[in-house]
Amino acid sequence: MSERTAGALRWRGALRHRNFRLFWFGQLVSLVGTWMQSVAQAWLVLQLTHDPFWLGVIGAIQFLPVMIFGLFAGIVVDLLPKRRTLVGTQTSLMALALILAALSFSGAVQVWHIVVLAFGLGLVNAVDMPARQAFVIEMVGRDDVANAVGLNSAVFNAARIVGPSIGGILIAVVGVTACFFINGLSFIAVIVGLLAMRDRDLRRGVRLARPRSVRAVADNLAEGLGYVRRTPVVLLAVAIVGLVSTVGMNFNVQLPALATVLGVGATGFGFLWSAMGAGSLVASLAVATVRRPRVWVMLGGALTLGATEMLLGAANLLPLAMLAAFGAGAGAMAMTATANSTIQLAVPDALRGRVMSVYTTVFAGSTPIGALYAGWLASTYGTAASLLVGGALSIVFAVPATIWVLRRPDFFGLRLPRRSRRRQAELVNAAVAETVAEVAARDLPRSQLGEPPLAPSATRRPPVGAAEPVPSARTK
Repeated sequence: MSERTAGALRWRGALRHRNFRLFWFGQLVSLVGTWMQSVAQAWLVLQLTHDPFWLGVIGAIQFLPVMIFGLFAGIVVDLLPKRRTLVGTQTSLMALALILAALSFSGAVQVWHIVVLAFGLGLVNAVDMPARQAFVIEMVGRDDVANAVGLNSAVFNAARIVGPSIGGILIAVVGVTACFFINGLSFIAVIVGLLAMRDRDLRRGVRLARPRSVRAVADNLAEGLGYVRRTPVVLLAVAIVGLVSTVGMNFNVQLPALATVLGVGATGFGFLWSAMGAGSLVASLAVATVRRPRVWVMLGGALTLGATEMLLGAANLLPLAMLAAFGAGAGAMAMTATANSTIQLAVPDALRGRVMSVYTTVFAGSTPIGALYAGWLASTYGTAASLLVGGALSIVFAVPATIWVLRRPDFFGLRLPRRSRRRQAELVNAAVAETVAEVAARDLPRSQLGEPPLAPSATRRPPVGAAEPVPSARTK
């Protein structure tokens, strides 16, 4: 009996692949540490400044590199071997966490230290996020990719529930330094797993030819952006996520300030994050059961996010705030996961890294603008005002989109390239995990299935969801 067959008897789905098991168990450890540091860093900034505006500044600085370099990172991911790229990014993230731990332990930490480290974190994440998304299919292949990203989704959401709770308790008992140190050590699990992988078991796809000039880089970027522009359902998904996440998904700025307003301390702050993570987990499981993405789920999620965020701003008790945070987490996940499903069903293989980098840039890169505006509102008019305005603006953006879609009933069918029922279910499940990992994923593009993108005929307009012909990737 071969090792591969023996492994299949002990493990099922994506976990029967040794490389993925190493990656998954490493993520299980590392993501808990990441959420612990997220809670501790926000609390440290409030301790140092007593001003929520600085939370917005830190958030903006951290995601500014993603916004600026995100599109170029897509080309980098298409060019470089992903395993070695991830070893480098994870090592860099570990070093940044341990530097912050050392500064905090020595008592010398200042806000400008956190600003510099946040910018470094953003630079690394600009490459790490799309690289992790693209690496999943190399570890497990097409048949198990849906299961793999589903398992990644479960790990991320579980860490989002457990990490903040542990972090809040640790901060209350021993202080923020422990969270930073534990997060730094947690990266060892991922790095060791990556180094222990077998190259021969990886299923590498066709790598993009290295651009030889600035013009070639610009052409590669234009191909990814052009595909988004020519595909209405993808454009709608990117626009809704970009606008609503900018105004309504700035909880990393607002929740620490809300915890101080409610007087619940670091432990209550951790519970608020955990409640939001639980809402995201429930919504991700619900979206994963849908065979085809539905526009009304995406728009309904945006409206739910806006309404519950306003309720969060009006809450004056921790239980009510946790209930509202649960709803906001569910609404945000329903919106972003459905948007991702739409993109995953439409994106072609040749443009994988570039199209996903457009989404990553819009989703994560919208944070600098949103964080600064949310932090300024909280500092000037109060945390409640920041939440109320963010929720109201989310509804303002979602309502016109809903009215427009209602006037185009064909959007509800999402007429994307036709696939088997099983394949559609796999792609939807894959999109859920891409969302929760910032949010993270892998796709099964149409071109991988041996089917060309739908093209408009000479005499008939293509369906709303159909993409125009996609230019082939440059392979010079």
